[in-house]
Amino acid sequence: MRAEISALGLRGEGVADLEGGLRVFVPFTLPGETVEITIAGDRGMLDELLAASPERIEPFCPHFGICGGCALQHLSGPAYAEFKRGLVETQLRRAGIDVEIGALIDAKGDGRRRATLHARKGGAGYMRPRTHTLRDIDRCPILVPALVARAPELARRIFLVVGDCDIAFTATATGIDADIRAPKRTNPEPLVAMAQVLKLARLTLNGDTVLQQAPPAIRIGRVLVEVPPSSFLQATEAADTVLSQLVLDAVGPGTSVVDLFCGMGPFALRLAETRRVTAIDSDKPALAALQKALRTVQGLKPVTALFRDLFREALGPEELKGFDAVVFDPPRAGAENQARSIAASKVRTVVAVSCDPATFARDAAILIGGGYRLDSVTPVDQFAYSPHVEIVAKFTRA
Repeated sequence: MRAEISALGLRGEGVADLEGGLRVFVPFTLPGETVEITIAGDRGMLDELLAASPERIEPFCPHFGICGGCALQHLSGPAYAEFKRGLVETQLRRAGIDVEIGALIDAKGDGRRRATLHARKGGAGYMRPRTHTLRDIDRCPILVPALVARAPELARRIFLVVGDCDIAFTATATGIDADIRAPKRTNPEPLVAMAQVLKLARLTLNGDTVLQQAPPAIRIGRVLVEVPPSSFLQATEAADTVLSQLVLDAVGPGTSVVDLFCGMGPFALRLAETRRVTAIDSDKPALAALQKALRTVQGLKPVTALFRDLFREALGPEELKGFDAVVFDPPRAGAENQARSIAASKVRTVVAVSCDPATFARDAAILIGGGYRLDSVTPVDQFAYSPHVEIVAKFTRA
């Protein structure tokens, strides 16, 4: 069917409104384009580009459109930035919040330092769009140089020993960390020899350490922090720096901050250079990494690291007394209950970090309903060429 693309959807797919009120989403198309598509339900597959948008550019990766990774390499810079800002603006508007969205900050840096590749008989790479069919790749140019070609190569080598598996690679300051997830039991002895030959910093299999030749570590501020297997990490080193600086600027003056969903402490360790910090999370390995890092550095203000499941037991208004500011960076699901507790508190400054505009808008509406003013919203682009955007926002008690 011939169709006209009228807009970009929230997933970065072109939107076509057809006769009979049918709306279909067509990946790798842009507003203003005329296309020939094949339709299956509300999905459209691009068969032929009949008229291209002036915003269309040549993708830099030969696997674009086939590997299922990137969604927007074909969109020009200015239009791309507007799309990312629009993701945030749309959700805030739906929540009834009218606020100026800041300019998009580019935080892709040298590329992503973490990637999960699939290793199968047909090679190593990512799954094709909306399928379980592997696209074998020789390189992934959106990764840091240490992983661009090496990650697919390592995945193929690991497959020869393990068979079908998924491998999460992380480039750290001390080497490459490889975390294998495999459905069947594997003799770890061949993996030990292989990890030594491949000079991996650490190799884990289904959560168990097979070999560690050097503790995988990243630098946070002036502290080197060991990374536990499978722990959360910002996708790029540049984003880690950009987000932290935005948080530091938003927190402003004060002597005591609580960092909720703190992880390994990307904010807490930097905040502690000038303020007392209470850092709270339910990720025990991440908290242990933070506590171990604190024992290796001098000159920081006191940091108290506490275990607590903030989804089941949000920090209450009474417990928030005495803090000048709250920083919270929850998973994609947001922190609805914690936002309600903060909204009922008297804390002067709240800094919210989010990777999901929809749950951010919901939590922001709760804070505003509790008497907070939304002062600033800054979108940050660390997940380049994807329909994802990071957000840092500052709220102050009105």
